[in-house]
Amino acid sequence: MDLIIRRAVLAHAHPAGCPTVDIGIEAGRITAVEPQLTTAAREEIDAAGALVSAPFVDAHFHMDATLSYGLPRVNASGTLLEGIALWGELKPHLTQEALVERALQYCDWAVARGLLAIRSHVDVCDARLLAVEALLEVKRRVAPYLDLQLVAFPQDGVLRSPGAFDNLKRAIAMGVDVVGGIPHFERTMAEGAESVRLLCEFAADKGLRVDMHCDESDDPLSRHIETLAAQTHRLGLHGRVAGSHLTSMHSMDNYYVSKLIPLMRESGVAAIANPLINITLQGRSDTYPKRRGMTRVPELMAAGVTVAFGHDCVMDPWYSFGSGDMLEVAHMGLHVAQMTGTDASRACFDAVTVNAATILGLEGYGVAPGCAANLVVLDAGDAIEAIRLRAARLAVVSRGRVVSRQPAQRAVLALEGRPQSVDFRLHR
Repeated sequence: MDLIIRRAVLAHAHPAGCPTVDIGIEAGRITAVEPQLTTAAREEIDAAGALVSAPFVDAHFHMDATLSYGLPRVNASGTLLEGIALWGELKPHLTQEALVERALQYCDWAVARGLLAIRSHVDVCDARLLAVEALLEVKRRVAPYLDLQLVAFPQDGVLRSPGAFDNLKRAIAMGVDVVGGIPHFERTMAEGAESVRLLCEFAADKGLRVDMHCDESDDPLSRHIETLAAQTHRLGLHGRVAGSHLTSMHSMDNYYVSKLIPLMRESGVAAIANPLINITLQGRSDTYPKRRGMTRVPELMAAGVTVAFGHDCVMDPWYSFGSGDMLEVAHMGLHVAQMTGTDASRACFDAVTVNAATILGLEGYGVAPGCAANLVVLDAGDAIEAIRLRAARLAVVSRGRVVSRQPAQRAVLALEGRPQSVDFRLHR
């Protein structure tokens, strides 16, 4: 074999109830998951009882804006609308070279943290489609080690922004993967609903997935997720559509939600919460008590809706923090949703791994024979400990190749109270 990871603990079921397994890898695929492989390999990693998981997956990100914090100025109010205005000010000054460089730097951060699949929205309201060209180039360059899925995102509204729908169609023709939208940012509720219909019909005609920024608002009457679910059902897009943010659900009355969640389940619409951003941007106009803002994650999960967490932003006009660590995202999501029970905590780990992979439609995702050999070895004994410690990534395997290694940190955390910092840059 090319590589064997020995004495691994898995996040889910173990073969025959064994506490640890060996994972054999050949030609970029997992070929064996057994209690004790006797086969030799060119390279071995001794996990020594550490957790080995399929890689982290970020279901919602904005790579065209990442690492642009402070350009052209800092978001003084910290609000969503000022962030959108700042991005509008920055767009005319963007260059393809700068976009590519920032995105590749972020991809390095991601890989070092075991994040090997990202769905990134890319703004298509600039007629030059500069960001689209840049991220398509990034997608090509990172393809050997990271899955980058792009969403054509009309940041300023597909109906509100002149030429946005034509730009979106051009972006799809250039190779962008998913149809995006932002109905709550259209001029009226009616135009928001019309944008959902228009975009879903286009996606259905092209056989594409849909991922819309939906109801990213504190307004309980922002109900475009209902329209998105209804259009999904009408057009037979079941299992191919996601609503991102859905923060208005936090403020909706329970009676209405008791109808809405079953509608989402019936239509197969997934939900993507963004805990770090939702807790930061929502409730800004409240005095006290302040709303948390994040959508109803435990209720959606309990109803059978697929729920993932996204990072959304890292050091950009909307969010000045972040590092590409999906365990930080899961950690925040766990706290905001008060999902501190054992099963609920594990569900938060799933929200940044298997659930997100399902929404992206990743093929060969998992830790089983036949799956792609994309794995992360975490300095933790189980998923809950991984979230608690934001565990070090002892090794990251992409396409069967070890692309990152870091020293164990659990002992360091106990002795010094903080993790080590590790510099990493993938050799492209």
